[in-house]
Amino acid sequence: MKKVILPLLTVTALTIGLNEAKAQTPYKSAIGIVFDGSDGANAGIQYKTALTGTSAAQFQAAFGSNWISLGADWLYQRAIPEAQGLSWYAGAGAQVGFHTGSYVGDKVWLGVRPQAGLEFKLPTLPLAVHLDYKPYIGFNKGTGFNGDGFTFGVKYIIK
Repeated sequence: MKKVILPLLTVTALTIGLNEAKAQTPYKSAIGIVFDGSDGANAGIQYKTALTGTSAAQFQAAFGSNWISLGADWLYQRAIPEAQGLSWYAGAGAQVGFHTGSYVGDKVWLGVRPQAGLEFKLPTLPLAVHLDYKPYIGFNKGTGFNGDGFTFGVKYIIK
């Protein structure tokens, strides 16, 4: 009897765990475009991949007329049960920015970006859209807090 119950309990626990993970992560990975900043003028590319049922890694590169910024984030994401396809997330990441211009000289910025937002996976298309708040906390040149970091993005779901 023990030989039947233990494997049955193991399979049941794994099935429930996998279903919970699937419910939290609506897709494995996605790539898309992102509009960053208070005026939406900063554009870039973004890649997001699930790490576990509730965590994901996100990488982005944003471009301006005389600068580029690179970032990597860790996100905790949870589905909102009452709204199919909608989830909330929160996390933080590091960012490095490179600015070149004759009026300010060459600069490198280092900082962190905490974030919180909502993501909606369209039920019939392989697309997801997100809106989040990402303030920037600088550590070297440009030290301090910049609170105008709103981001909107559209991602194509790869798998």
